[in-house]
Amino acid sequence: MTLPSLPGCPNPACEQPHVIRNGSSGGRRRYHCRGCGRFFGATAGTPMYHLHTPAAEVAQALLIVMRRGSLRAAEEITGHKYETIGEWLRRASEHAEALTSVFTQDLHLSTVEIDEFWSFVRKKKQNP
Repeated sequence: MTLPSLPGCPNPACEQPHVIRNGSSGGRRRYHCRGCGRFFGATAGTPMYHLHTPAAEVAQALLIVMRRGSLRAAEEITGHKYETIGEWLRRASEHAEALTSVFTQDLHLSTVEIDEFWSFVRKKKQNP
């Protein structure tokens, strides 16, 4: 049996990160870096930080936006508010490099599909 890997310390100034598990809060695993003393959740530094919606639902909504090119379509299909999905898009744009690797590796999207998605995100950022 292999143990799940621990996330790295999100503190960029931490010189000697040593992360350990530190219980849970609200059903979500918490971690503690003994190097700098910081406590954090597994999603710290990601677009999912402080979201209460499961990652699978967020990914589904973003894929619908990408494929249909419409926040309204994603709203109708997923049941999440237009504004909420727009906020997820904004967060996604801030983490573009990491999300692109997830799109290619985990979701098996083509380069064309990924390019269309980021074109849509750029267009939405320019026309809030």
